[in-house]
Parts: sequence; structure tokens; C-alpha cells
Amino acid sequence: MQALSAAAAWTAPNARTSTPVVNGRNNYIRSGFLGDCKSVGHHAPAAAAICRPSGGRGPLRYAALPGDISAKAVSAPADTAIDTTSTEALARYVAAHGGKRVIRKVLIANNGMAATKAIISMRRWAYNELGDENAIQFIAMATPEDLKANAEFIRFADDFVEVPGGSNKNNYANVNLIADIAEREGVDAVWPGWGHASENPKLPTALKERGIQFIGPTAPVMAVLGDKIGANILAQTAKVPSIPWSGDGLVANLTAEGTIPDEIFKKAMVTTVEESLAAANRIGYPVMLKASEGGGGKGIRMSTNDDELRVNFDLVKAEVPGSPMFMMQLCTQARHLEVQIIGDEHGNAVALNGRDCSTQRRFQKIFEEGPPTIADPKIFREMERAAQRLTQSIGYIGAGTVEYLYNAESKKYFFLELNPRLQVEHPVTEGITGVNLPATQLQVAMGIPLNRVPDIRRFYGLEPEDNTAIDFMTEDYVLPERHIMAARITAENPDEGFKPTSGGIERVSFQSTPSVWGYFSVGANGGVHEFADSQFGHIFATGKTREDARKSLVMALKGMVVRGEIRTAVEYLVQLLETKAFKDNDIDTSWLDGIIKAKAIAMKEDPHTIVASAILYRAFRMVKSEESSFKEFWQKGQTATQGVERLIEFPMDITYQDIKYSFTVQRRGPDSFVLSLRGKDLTDARIRERSDGVLLGIWGGKTHEIDGLEEPLGLRMMLDGQTWLLPNQFDPSELRTDVTGKLIRFLQADGGEVIAGKPYAEVEAMKMVMPLIATESGMISHSKSGGAVIGAGDLLASLTLKDPNKVKKISPFGGEFRVSSDEGTEAPPSASEALEEAISATNLLLDGYVLPVDETVNNLLERLCDPALPEVGGGRWQRACTILNRIVDRYLAVEGLFAGKKVDSVMREQTRKNSGNLDALLKVVIARARIKQRTQLVLSLLKQAPTLPQRVMGGPIGWTDDHAPISDDFRASIERLSNLRGADYGELALIGSNILLEKRLPSIDKRLAELKSILKGGKALNRAWGAAEAGDL
Repeated sequence: MQALSAAAAWTAPNARTSTPVVNGRNNYIRSGFLGDCKSVGHHAPAAAAICRPSGGRGPLRYAALPGDISAKAVSAPADTAIDTTSTEALARYVAAHGGKRVIRKVLIANNGMAATKAIISMRRWAYNELGDENAIQFIAMATPEDLKANAEFIRFADDFVEVPGGSNKNNYANVNLIADIAEREGVDAVWPGWGHASENPKLPTALKERGIQFIGPTAPVMAVLGDKIGANILAQTAKVPSIPWSGDGLVANLTAEGTIPDEIFKKAMVTTVEESLAAANRIGYPVMLKASEGGGGKGIRMSTNDDELRVNFDLVKAEVPGSPMFMMQLCTQARHLEVQIIGDEHGNAVALNGRDCSTQRRFQKIFEEGPPTIADPKIFREMERAAQRLTQSIGYIGAGTVEYLYNAESKKYFFLELNPRLQVEHPVTEGITGVNLPATQLQVAMGIPLNRVPDIRRFYGLEPEDNTAIDFMTEDYVLPERHIMAARITAENPDEGFKPTSGGIERVSFQSTPSVWGYFSVGANGGVHEFADSQFGHIFATGKTREDARKSLVMALKGMVVRGEIRTAVEYLVQLLETKAFKDNDIDTSWLDGIIKAKAIAMKEDPHTIVASAILYRAFRMVKSEESSFKEFWQKGQTATQGVERLIEFPMDITYQDIKYSFTVQRRGPDSFVLSLRGKDLTDARIRERSDGVLLGIWGGKTHEIDGLEEPLGLRMMLDGQTWLLPNQFDPSELRTDVTGKLIRFLQADGGEVIAGKPYAEVEAMKMVMPLIATESGMISHSKSGGAVIGAGDLLASLTLKDPNKVKKISPFGGEFRVSSDEGTEAPPSASEALEEAISATNLLLDGYVLPVDETVNNLLERLCDPALPEVGGGRWQRACTILNRIVDRYLAVEGLFAGKKVDSVMREQTRKNSGNLDALLKVVIARARIKQRTQLVLSLLKQAPTLPQRVMGGPIGWTDDHAPISDDFRASIERLSNLRGADYGELALIGSNILLEKRLPSIDKRLAELKSILKGGKALNRAWGAAEAGDL
């Protein structure tokens, strides 16, 4: 066939007059949508205003000019602000490699992963080849949502322009806005990335008119190949095998403008539901309805019958408004294989091997890998050659991807589409070939021939700086012996069919190794907003074999931690990688959708462990929140202490899998939480909080990691790396959304009938349109209108239930709660260790924690009287008295503050004294709240004091015996007890007074000695009835 030279009319941009850019100091915020400057500092002309992100990369430079250059290095503009060495080095590089134009300043017309990866890759190339990572200047576009989300690409850029927020039609897909910013900023080229405006031929057209280079294919080529209908017609014209579709047999020669004739193009379209149904029944179900301008899983739906197709027609139409649509037969048992191609303006086209992207859900890729080992190497080489012929024949310039469906059994392949842009998964190809693709795009845009690009030459085993020709159609490269496997990290909920989620991200923890690497579009304290793509990370693993790469990827995902408000599918991905089908490479494009539909992969954990973990998480967070509230009250001068006892013992309910559990939570120490159900203790868990906010829970001999987030619909908890949703009890008559985005429309009129299990509304979230499913049947009453912005948990509509008696009910738990109580086998404690444990328990009770008084007292006395205790200085009795003295003093440390005083006055005084340490006051108040139990403990100990000497020392030693003295400190503490005033202390004060009376009498030994002295006349007698001098009787 004749050469399809759609790019024939495309010429290099003309040189323009450069516009100087002022050296910025964060004095201005540029407005991309108004073309003005919002001054936040000194005054300057609006056209020169700049905004530099934190971590900016030095002063800005004069804009470089696109246009042809000679072999002589281009001299730098006469401006002291510019790094002339870097400028000259770049110009020399372009000239030395046969290029035509120097690109020094690039506008990144994208955000998220695309912008992040582009800047990283091109800076790396600049450093490796030019010795200066700042040789290329990058201007980013940033929406208010991106700025609020702390997007990484903004930090990586030299400068950014703030653009309107909301839908991408306001910003990254707005061709006029992009072109205006590019011209105003004086950039040499625009990098479009993927998605947004990357496949809109109006963008290269608008840039050409302004003399700015577009880093990608020319407008006519993009118009033809970027449209999936046109691409399939071209493939058929080029005799590339195609699967049955709505344009079967159509061929076309391009018009003078480089387009498919309209009459032929329209024959391949389906424009109404009726046309879709006719095409589907001719082709045969299952079919795929596609928007020709869609991509990335957007604007594509699979249907197995007429009813599904009727619904999907509207969904596809809504996802890509205004796009032509066409129909293709769903090719079963097929693999999705890709060939990475790059064309240059010199007529060359190179195929850089390919990728296997067969693991998809709803036609959105999950894993990518390469090389595609499922394909016969000879057949795959044919596929590469076909891709090269197709792109060469139409003068394709830039990076692109030819996609095929491949049947491993028959070894047949069918053209699917050609994406005229770089794709998300391109780092897989970079890992295989060693070719930096964004940097290669940049060099091609500079007019450098592919055979002069050093990375391409290295891939072909040639000297990188030579200028020898390469016949890419006949010469073969040598593929390294390695396999690359990648996983997309997305803010999606695998439990809800991979629904996108949005929200803040506190932390992303990922550890690179020699075999694993990755990049992310968000950083600490960032987020994924509702207008962003759901993907925020990409992880890559390499190995000598596919299995080696798979194992490395599994370990990387297992070690990855994402903390924040979003859901991720990380743990789900691990389970997919561990399936036998994936290990054996025995999958196809429908494999994952089948797994999701059958719910063949589900997180495995005992429901009672999930319930216990959720209760412990909520209990810990509630206590922490209440403690903060009390301290905040006191800081404001309030003195209330009511309700503080709730910090120690409280009821807590939770519902999971339609069963309601009603627990009592008791704290038996600062980090001890005991769960009780129906009066029976289940487990004593030790809960501690790490510095990153994750809870470490220890019970049943196991340690668990627990983190969570309270959402409008319930608790989302991450337990040991797996995510679980424990929904709040809901009213079945309320229809609430679980996503944040926009309500597109209701599917039933107000007052219409909704059927359980069927869609009742369509919403748009993160560029995807999805149905909301009704859980009950009834008559709907709309609470929102189409077009409304919605958040997770918002009430969209109410139902008048068709049959309230059939509504699923919540049942109270009545069985045996399973919780591990195996604490392991430990050696019994020594007598000294047992005594220390008993003292610790006593102190915890005195501090206000919930422990049984009688059991605690008896255990202390038993340990105190253990004959196995070692001897100490001062003797066993002195040790016992010292311990009792400390217990009394611990009690008095709190009660001495409150006895005989009003609580409000005590709190005011103590708040003033402890203004810098309200934690200490909180401990006092908690202890005071359990005065009854604390007083009971001290009473019980003192009542048993008269028997202690005999029990501690053995033998007939009494409380009043000389061998059982008490120290002056202990006597003083007991005297303080006896002086306590108030209804709470009556019995305790009486006991203290009695002890003092008993201890005031001399011991029996002393009294006996005195009697003997008197009888012997050794002591004078003075009595009321008479006196006698000393002397022998």
C-alpha cells in the first residue's frame, strides 16, 4: 500500500522571540486561568510572576528557543542568571547527536504519576549525559487539589503554575489553557504524559501555532491513531489481523489532511442503543462497547446480553462524553500483549520488545510484566515487525504502544489498538531494555535520530557515541536475561469491586532493594483527591526468571505500608500473586474479573479476632480522646471530673457480619485492656501505640498490628496488613454513597420502584463512572439532585420499604466467643519476683485501675509472708512494714489532697500547680474516682495487720510485741490516716486510731521488765494513794 504520510504537512516550529523570566523568590502565585499575578510580596509585572515550590532548584533562566540548530554548539543568552555551562553542554549534545533543536524548558501538562515519573527520568538523563540534572527546566501545572494533597510532582518541578481545580476539563485536559501557559512561560516544549490531553490532536495543533514543540506524535497522526476506530481501520488496511468488530472489512486511504474519510469512519461507529444491539447480535456476545477516545479502563464495558448492553451504552457515553463509540467481540482465552514502539522524524521506528498486561479488572491493568514469556519468540518478533510497519507507514513520531490480543494455544494475534502516547507501565520496558523512555521522547522531540540515541545503541549492543546506522526492521537486539514484574498501587477498595477512594495519606513506607524499586506521586501528609487518578504508586521487581521477579514483588508488597484515609489493594495483590494460576502463567484477560465475580480471593481471618481487634482499637482511641478532652477542659479553667471513671471501665458494642457484640472493657493498667462478655473475662490485651500511630496489641501469645480510620459508614481497620470494614448499623431505608465524587443521575424517577441488587444511581469518582446498588426494594425518594457533589456517607435517597419484614436484621451474639488465651509456658516466678508482681498489682489498684480488691490483698499478703523470700537488711518484718507504709503513702498522696475539701477548690488549686503537667493531675483524678475500691484495699490490709508479725516472722509474735515494731515514718502515715475527715474515711480513720493506741502501749517485754523492777524495789512508785522510795522489798 502507499505510504500513509499523515505527518507530511507537519514542519518544525519557527523560532520565537524569547521572553525573560524573572528570578523568583516565592513572591508571586501565577494564575494559569486568569493570566494574572496575585502579589504576596513586592510588585512586579504580572507576566514575570513566578511561584517556586519548596526545594526549588536555583534561579530560573531565560527561555530557550525551539528551532533548527547547526552542528555548532548554541551559545547561551547573555544573562548572568543562566548556567552557561549546562546550556552549552545541552546544545553540544544535541548537535553531536544529529539533532535539530534544543529544548531547555518543558511544561509538564499532567499531574500525579505521569508528572512525577517524567521529571525524575529526564533529570536522571540530564545528569548522566550532561553532568547536570538541572540542565532541563520543568514547569508544572498544579490545581488547588494537588497543592492541598502535597503532590510530589510539584516539589520535583523547578516552578509551577496554579490552574483551576475540579474536573480535568478545567486544567490538564484544557488545550487552550495548556497552550496559553506554555506560551506565557516561554517554554520550548510540552510533555503531555498519559490521560488528560495526551491524545487530543488539538494540543499539538495549538502548540504548533505558537511555535512550541509537542513531545509526541503530530496532530494528524494522533487524530487517526488516537481514535480507536481509525486505528482499527488502519490496521485492517495494513493487513494486520483484527478481531470481529463493528467495522469489519473497512479499509481506507488517508485524505490529504491525514484523516480517515468520514463516510468510512461512520460505518464503524455505533451511535444508538439500537445500533449497538444490532452490531452485538451480528458479532456475537460477549462484546465490548468502547469509546474511541477512552483509555486507562475508562469508556469501556463488557456485555453478555442485550440487557447489560442497554445499561452499558449509557455508562460508556457518560464516561467519555462526545466520543464516537464502536463494538468489538470479546476475545476469550486471550492475553493482552503490547509492543513498545518509538518513531522519529527521520522515518525510523524501533520496537523495544513488549509487555504482558493480561492481569486486568474491568480492562484496567493491575500487573504488568515483560518480556511477554507466554508468546512464542518468533511470533512476538512478527508482532514487533507489524507494529513497526504500521507506525512507519504513517510517519509516527514519538513513543507509542501497539496492543494485541494473543491466543497462546493457537499462537494467533489480533490488533487491538495503538496508543499514541507513553503508557503508565513503560518502566517495565525500561527495566528490560535499559532505555529511558521519557528521555528518549525528549531527544526525539529535539530531532535526534533514533540510531543516535545512546540508550537505543546500548540496547542493540553498539557503541553509544557512534553514528552508524541501524536497520531496525532487520537487525535484532539482544534481550538481557531478566524479567520485570510491576504492580500498580491504587487508592481502591478491593472488597467493593475496586471502587476508587480518596482522602489523606499520612505515610507511605516502601523499602527499595537491588531487585525492587518504585515511585509514588504522593508523599507524607499528602493525599489522593477526588479528581485525581486512583493510581498513586508503581512497584517494580526484577529477577533472572519470571518466578524470581514474582517472589521479589510479593515480598516488596508484604513490606509496604500505606497509612491514611484511602483504601489500597496491596494485600489483595499479594494474594493474586500467590495463586497457582498466576504462578503457572495460566491466565487470560478475563481471569481477574472471574476471581472478583466469584469472590474467589478473600482476606482470611477469624471473625472473632477481627471483632476483638476492632473493640480494642476503638477502646484505646476513645480513652485517648477522652483524656485529651479532660485536659483541655482543665486548661480552660473548668473543674469538672464527672465521667472520668469511663476511662477505666465502660461498655462497648460493635456489629460485624450482621451480629452485634456487647462487651465490657476494663483497664487493669496503663496498657491493659480486658474484654468481658456476659460477665466473663475473655482476654487481657496489652496495647501500646507506636510513634507512627499504629497500635501493637499483645494477647493470646500473639502480637497484632492494628490501625484504623472511622469513616461515615463505619470503621476501616487494618489488622496485620489486611483491611477490614466494620460498618455502622444502618437504616435499610436510607440509600447512602460509599464514594466521594459526583452524582451523575438517578436511574429511577422520584417515587419510582427500586429493586434490591439492581443499580439505582450512577456516580463519577476519580474519572470512573460506576453504579450504586440498592440493598433493599422499595419506592425511592430523592434527597440529592443529579450533578451534586457527594461525599462518602452522604444520604442520596430514602426508601419506603416494599416489605419491611424481609429486611435483614441484626442479631445479638449468643455463642462462644473464640479468642486465643495461650500465653505460652513460662517458668514460675521466684518468691521475690512474685512479691514484686503482687506489689505492682496493688499499686495499679491504688492508681484507679480495675482489679479485684480481695484477690489483690490476699495475693500481696501471701507473697509477703512467703518463707522462701530471701533475708534482707533490717529483717523480714521491717521489709513488710516498709511495703505497707508505701501502700498507705500512695493512698494518702491522692486522698490527702481531697479529704475535708470541696472537689472544685482542689481541682482549681491542682490545675494551677500542674499547669505544665496535666497528665499527672489526670492520674490523680482517675485514682480519686475509684476511692471506694482504694479505701477498701487499705482497710483490708490494716485489719489484717495484727496477724502479720506471726505470719511474716513465724512463731508466737504479736502485733504489740517488741519484735514487731513500726517505724516512725509508718506511725506518721497511720496518724495521717486517722486524721482524715469525711464520710469516705470514717472506718479507715477509726482503724488508724486503734492502731496508734495499740502501738502507744509498751510492749509486753517492756511492761514485764518494768513490773520486775518495781517488785525488786529498783524503781520508785508514785500512786494517788501513796508513794514508796526505791529499794529492795
